[in-house]
Amino acid sequence: MRRWLGLFCLTMAAAMLIWGQTLLKPLLQGWLYIGYWTFGFVFTFGAILIALLDIRALRRRTRREQKELVERTLAEVEEERVRKQDTN
Repeated sequence: MRRWLGLFCLTMAAAMLIWGQTLLKPLLQGWLYIGYWTFGFVFTFGAILIALLDIRALRRRTRREQKELVERTLAEVEEERVRKQDTN
């Protein structure tokens, strides 16, 4: 969901940039100009914020998976050690 929302914000910001510089340029004057570009910046900063949140979530998940991998590996090593001791 987070990535779809980020993609939406990024797409809207790019579309607003293209439309604002081409089709809507003659119409954007005064307060309409300020409002339009403010809205475009909101989409841009929304995309940046969502990307940062996604990076944080990805780092958390990676840390958790690494911790689980280390714990599983240590448990397997311990089981192997116990098994070797039992055969001796």
